[in-house]
Amino acid sequence: MTYEEWYEVFATKHKAIVEKLLVKGYTQEEIIEYFDFDNMVEKEPNFCLLYQEKKKCHDIKKLNCYLCACPHFRFNDKGITQNKGKTLYSYCSIDAKEGSVATYGDAMHQDCTKCTIPHHTKFIDKNFTYEWRDAMKDCNCG
Repeated sequence: MTYEEWYEVFATKHKAIVEKLLVKGYTQEEIIEYFDFDNMVEKEPNFCLLYQEKKKCHDIKKLNCYLCACPHFRFNDKGITQNKGKTLYSYCSIDAKEGSVATYGDAMHQDCTKCTIPHHTKFIDKNFTYEWRDAMKDCNCG
């Protein structure tokens, strides 16, 4: 699956959940809390492939999945730049100290596994929007 394909699938799933919660009268705070990892595993098992294994993408106690991808993540399925014969496909726009770039053959991708920035409620509150695509509007630089 390409980054763009994942982005579209995820945006559609996210929107459906938020719309369902808004119809039920959930507040912003309640919507954010709904996206707590443990709750999502139970109530939205198809939202993330990792939910089926009850496996977190980041090893933190209180993981919130509202943003999932980070607003600072940038990608381009055609490649962003070339470096020593390798193509960079994704990077962190703030160069978070916990992030790194992983190389797989001739492809380089941002590795966010040690970065937990978008999974904390405080960050989500600051960047909250009911439409996930608005929060992620700068991610696809293709």
